[in-house]
Amino acid sequence: MVMTANPTEVNPVLSGTKAPYCQDSALLTDLYQLTMAYAYWKSGNRDKEAVFTLSFRKNPFQGGFAVFSGLNQVLEYVSNLHFAGDDLAYLDTLEARDGSKLFDGEFLEYLSDFRYDVDIDCVPEGTIVFPHEPILKVQGPIIPAQLLETALLNLVCFPTLVATKAARIKLAAGNRPVFEFGLRRAQGPDGGLTASVAAYVGGCDGTSNVLAGKLFGIPVMGTHAHSWVMSFSEELEAFTSYARALPNNCVFLVDTYDTVNGVKNAIEVGNLLKEEGHELLGIRLDSGDLAYLSVEARRLLDAAGFERASIIASNDLDESVITSLNDQGAAIDIWAVGTKLVTCDPQPSLGGVYKLSAERSAGETSWRRCVKISEQSIKTSNPGLLQVRRFRSGAGDDSEFVGDMIFDEELIQGDEWLMVDPVDFTRRKRVTADMQYTDLLEPAFRRGEPVRDPCNLADARDSVLSQLAGFHSGIKRLLNPHQYPAGLESTLHALKTELILKGREI
Repeated sequence: MVMTANPTEVNPVLSGTKAPYCQDSALLTDLYQLTMAYAYWKSGNRDKEAVFTLSFRKNPFQGGFAVFSGLNQVLEYVSNLHFAGDDLAYLDTLEARDGSKLFDGEFLEYLSDFRYDVDIDCVPEGTIVFPHEPILKVQGPIIPAQLLETALLNLVCFPTLVATKAARIKLAAGNRPVFEFGLRRAQGPDGGLTASVAAYVGGCDGTSNVLAGKLFGIPVMGTHAHSWVMSFSEELEAFTSYARALPNNCVFLVDTYDTVNGVKNAIEVGNLLKEEGHELLGIRLDSGDLAYLSVEARRLLDAAGFERASIIASNDLDESVITSLNDQGAAIDIWAVGTKLVTCDPQPSLGGVYKLSAERSAGETSWRRCVKISEQSIKTSNPGLLQVRRFRSGAGDDSEFVGDMIFDEELIQGDEWLMVDPVDFTRRKRVTADMQYTDLLEPAFRRGEPVRDPCNLADARDSVLSQLAGFHSGIKRLLNPHQYPAGLESTLHALKTELILKGREI
């Protein structure tokens, strides 16, 4: 049923797993990134320094948190990033509306020796994160910092969405295993592989994706399909033949024709296995009333002496369905979740943003903080050289995360701080330096060179589960979760307000 591998012994970097059209290509970007880079270069601003921060505006799935994922992909992509000869040859073919070349030859020559010599700070893989917090920060020359926008959002937002969905499903499942079964329904091979990795980080116990098992050491699991049963004249014959082929790995899919009769056939073959010194590992239910059928299957299996046989459920499951089935007393031991996990139903995008938060001209020592203003307060960006400080009350097993403070590293002072909600200034929380705290953003690159190793996926998964245990149960509710305090340090909030007012005057 489960063929395990040790994730600690497998290099988790995505080396050799990307589609050939995007591997190491600086053209994994939007055209407007390149036209802005050209304009910076053309206007003599290539040496301007900038700070960009990547964040998201709302918790996905109307939930109370998100799980950051995608760091390993960022590490590999940026480490190998360059403009290849065929990239430049393609750019040389692009034309403006009047038929002239979009980019002149000197700019393409500049790109041929281009270095992404930026500093990147990022929260660790598997970190629980919240809206408006910087989860990744880029500082350096404005052209490379700008050019990274599209790729970083692409590499981070989808896996973060999947990891969050997986964590919600795992919370709904309680202490019962959850396996990701979605490869066949995923958005292409790359989307399927990314989803398998992120789902494991978010808390899934394994995957059906064999390539993910090979490349990342994620435990893999599989049973058989309805086609196996349909290829025989009788279901009992199909189960018997499968048992002969894999006597130590027998999980029978019992709902091809009649589920209860399928369970009885599985029991008959299970008795044959027992006589030969083997064990019936379990059955899988893939349709019908899973609450009723699982209870009936459990009754039949236990009465026949197969108390250890697992009941696995699939069939368009998600956190809401699993919660409902548990509330109905379903006798399900393992959850196999596919389509709604890897496609992140019902939310197809995280809505991540990458905003300029500070800039300065070459040779200047002081930063000019920047803010993007919107009629919608939720879309107004946060200025500054940002960091996130997570506070914890108590000690040991009794401690609990109590709030995250977004602050400017150059402006923070004192040992007592007031946090202000970025969207609703009336929501405030006071924190003190005598509380335990951790600053979440950690160095990932310095001047374009990686300064940290790829994370181990199993460690990241364990970290997710451990962190979630440290948050109040209210933020983990599926319905109307509590809003975790994640606010701007009051000095930063005052600066943001000043910049907004000044911007509106202009």
